[in-house]
Amino acid sequence: MQLSELLTAINVLESKNEKNSEISTIAYHSSKVQGDSLFVCIRGYKTDGHQYAEDAVNRGAVALIVEEFLPEIAVPQYRVEDSRKALAALGDQYYGHPSKDMTLVGITATNGKTSTSFMTNAILEANNWKTGLIGTVMVKYGDTLVPSILTTPESLDLHGYFDRMRKENISHVTMEVSSSALELSRVGSVSFDIVALNNISREHIDLHGSFEEYFNAKASLVREARSDQFAVLNLDDAHSASLTTETAASVVTYGIEDTSGFLQCRDIDLSTGRGNFTVEINKPFKTINGDTVEKTAFDIHLSVAGYHSVYNAMAAITIGLISGVDIQTIQSGIESFKGVERRFQFIYEKDFKIVDDHFANAGNIEVTLETLMKMDYKKLHIVYAIRGSRGVTTNRENAETLAKWAPKLGLEKVIVSLSESHVIDKDDVLPEELEAFKEEMDKVGVEIELHKEMPDALESSLDQVEAGDVVLIGGAQGMDFGAKYILNQLVDKRPDLNAEEVLAPLGERVAGIDESFLGDS
Repeated sequence: MQLSELLTAINVLESKNEKNSEISTIAYHSSKVQGDSLFVCIRGYKTDGHQYAEDAVNRGAVALIVEEFLPEIAVPQYRVEDSRKALAALGDQYYGHPSKDMTLVGITATNGKTSTSFMTNAILEANNWKTGLIGTVMVKYGDTLVPSILTTPESLDLHGYFDRMRKENISHVTMEVSSSALELSRVGSVSFDIVALNNISREHIDLHGSFEEYFNAKASLVREARSDQFAVLNLDDAHSASLTTETAASVVTYGIEDTSGFLQCRDIDLSTGRGNFTVEINKPFKTINGDTVEKTAFDIHLSVAGYHSVYNAMAAITIGLISGVDIQTIQSGIESFKGVERRFQFIYEKDFKIVDDHFANAGNIEVTLETLMKMDYKKLHIVYAIRGSRGVTTNRENAETLAKWAPKLGLEKVIVSLSESHVIDKDDVLPEELEAFKEEMDKVGVEIELHKEMPDALESSLDQVEAGDVVLIGGAQGMDFGAKYILNQLVDKRPDLNAEEVLAPLGERVAGIDESFLGDS
């Protein structure tokens, strides 16, 4: 594509050494530059792409997008106000606006983005549509499956995925949208059709500066929606409900406690741990195709555990109805959904149980421990990977939540992992984060057994577990490979077990499949 054609997608404030040329690729990492590349200088939290511009030119970049001119470099330079927004617009232009050629669903929340996305995908797949899925666990479309490093890929990579999906005739894509992605314009120039904000609680406060800024980042997905889009909002969450009048999109609401929405959930039965309930449509609403969903009621049977799964299901059901999926297909699709790895997933259920959980933030920890309260077991063993580089506030709140439940669960000790060899730089545990966790555990008299390495922490739990106990392996990036290690350790320690059967939960996992992607990111 000609550089002049690419530049029509962005607002160039001024240029230097201006010259048109053929552009073969766009890059934002100098190591990815090839001959005839356009290099976009991105300012990050830890590095500034302007520092790598000279290296990019040496590798073959023929033009630069910059926020400030680099006088020592002779190639054409185009100054923009925000190079991140420019990268998104350039990527969209380069790939020919691929997101406009499919129905695109964007889901944001503090808790439940992943499960809601997978539930939504299950409904869309049940309707025999070719689907794509982008999120924390993986990017998946057709026969392609790529383990995720970011919840939402960088904008250029994201538009590249959309282009590949279009080539494979994918018609519907569901993606998680993180607060960081919204703040850093990773979803810039993406043409959403349906957006959803399910809930907001305190998370990434240190990253965003304040809860208000975090909420505003999340809310921008809804506030900036077009009039031809749909917004799905949860009336039981005050922050989500507050956006019903702050968007040009057509709003469709749901609730369990609040019964004034378009969809109401009633008669919830969680006696088996897995939710059965009735969805009542109180008011008609339009679908994406202009058809009308009329007032009616229908039953839903979930195959996943927990009260929080009911909320996730309500969001997915609402999205399915807006997309034009019939009720019977929604019922079968959502019942076929068996859960997402690392979301309260049972990976071993014999003489004792092992539960693998993301355990990422206070809200997530709350619902996980509440679910454990409903289970029968002798003793609970928690192996927890502290969240690295999320700040003292987030780690203290996580510890406070765990401390609140410790007496109810009879928890006297937590096995803690820093996972030093299994996280990349952005997830390293800082000394002040560990100290904040220790302080909160000390307040309730919970002992900390500290390990630098995650496999050592997991092995210790197996040395202590007895029949009838539960081992919870929890933590975000620091425990992503936990299931692989603990199940292999279990097989090594217990020759009486059938190795193939024990390791079966690893068969379709994305987390922990391949550690090679941890290198360059």
